[in-house]
Amino acid sequence: MRCGKWALLASRGVAERFRWTARATACSVKRYGVILVLVLAAGLCVSANASDRKFTYVYEATTAPKGTFEFEQWVTWKTSKKNDSDFDRLDFRHELEWGITDRFQVALYLADWRYQDGESVSNDRVQYRSTSVELKYNLTNPITDPIGMALYGEIKGGDQLFELEGKIILQKDIGPWTLAYNATIEAEWEEDDFSKDKGKFEQTAGISYQFSPKFLMGVEFLHEVEFDDWDKTGDSVVYLGPNVSYRSKKWWVTLTPLFQVTGVDSEADFQTRMIFGMHF
Repeated sequence: MRCGKWALLASRGVAERFRWTARATACSVKRYGVILVLVLAAGLCVSANASDRKFTYVYEATTAPKGTFEFEQWVTWKTSKKNDSDFDRLDFRHELEWGITDRFQVALYLADWRYQDGESVSNDRVQYRSTSVELKYNLTNPITDPIGMALYGEIKGGDQLFELEGKIILQKDIGPWTLAYNATIEAEWEEDDFSKDKGKFEQTAGISYQFSPKFLMGVEFLHEVEFDDWDKTGDSVVYLGPNVSYRSKKWWVTLTPLFQVTGVDSEADFQTRMIFGMHF
């Protein structure tokens, strides 16, 4: 009887310990599961709604959240050609961006300014180029859908410039990685009577890795080819280089230096672009 009693007590103890272990395990799984879901949800919200640019030459498929407003300052510097070592060109753009809906944004480029200098430049003064309107519509989400896609259109006009631009934007976010590709076609008319017309096909691609919520690094690729009078095909030029991006709660900045890898004499050997943005 004693042996049976002790065996019964021992079995009860083992069962109780098993039940306690099971409850503890279930609570842990539930707790960590909830934490994981919250972290993933927060990550999705931040990534999907972020209007901070990871790239400067590559556009992303995501759009600004509804009701948000942002100012962006662009600075692009091109320098040194094979046939003109003294060449320098600075371009400035001032952009105001609104989120109309969570999928549709409108931007106004208040003014594009340009300064050029060098032996190949006939006019080296500061020049107002144009004012433009940009429209972007997000079709699919780069996180939750197999691939993110957006359509982009821009109308640009100035004293001696009128330009139409269309762009297809593809993007995929995989954890801290962002991969993006743009295909762009431009039609441009220049001179006083807009008699000089040309087209341009451009491809850009980029990869960015987010090391922390504030710091990102990556690589950008740029390919351009122009068509004078939509008839003569110009030189095909390719640029490649790294980029770096830093973001805080209210502002962000992204910088991309690009180096020409094709050796086209009439194009700049080096160019770099910085975009600084502020949220309101």
